[in-house]
Amino acid sequence: MEYKYEIHAHTKNTSWCGQLDAEELVKKYKAAGYSGIVITDHYSPMTFNISEFFNKKKALDHYLAGYRKAKESETEDFTVLLGTELRFYATVNDYLIYGVTEEMLYELPFLLPLYIKRASKLFRERGCIFLQAHPFRKFITRANPKHLDGVEVFNAKATKEENDNSLRWAEDINAKIKTSGSDCHRETGVGLGGIITEEPIKTNEDLLRILKSGNYKLIKNQK
Repeated sequence: MEYKYEIHAHTKNTSWCGQLDAEELVKKYKAAGYSGIVITDHYSPMTFNISEFFNKKKALDHYLAGYRKAKESETEDFTVLLGTELRFYATVNDYLIYGVTEEMLYELPFLLPLYIKRASKLFRERGCIFLQAHPFRKFITRANPKHLDGVEVFNAKATKEENDNSLRWAEDINAKIKTSGSDCHRETGVGLGGIITEEPIKTNEDLLRILKSGNYKLIKNQK
């Protein structure tokens, strides 16, 4: 039996650019035949209002709103996990982080000022996987590979040329992990990317183990 998982998606509850409520997002992925989703809302300067910059708990309560609402719709046959798409101050680079927990985010310092060297170290020390998202999107620069566990080689919002370049770069740097994601923000983005596995993913540990093993196939439905 095969299982499909979306590992790059956003909710309007948290991400300013999201257009689907978390509950609706889960419903649409269930209808599309997926077995689960990783909510990777934007942890970026655009996510937080000014008052939240000085109150980490308030900021994180806001940040986790989309994931928490999606989690309420989790069922025995549909998994909802927490991920993060991180962007630091004064950059347009985005990084996908898997294995994140709520407790981890509250424990860590506010992430926006950290930049990749320190942030990657903090997450990887805690067992997370740290990837660069859509590395050939306009204005993005490729990160130093030593700070990465892998590369998102297919992003449904990227062009075919950008995705081809991402895959080529991932191979050039011998990236251990290559992923695909719909980068879903709206209904038309549902089900365009993700991974197919031969076993169900129920926990962060399952997700990390499968990504590290390479025992999965990429979903690539280019628009």
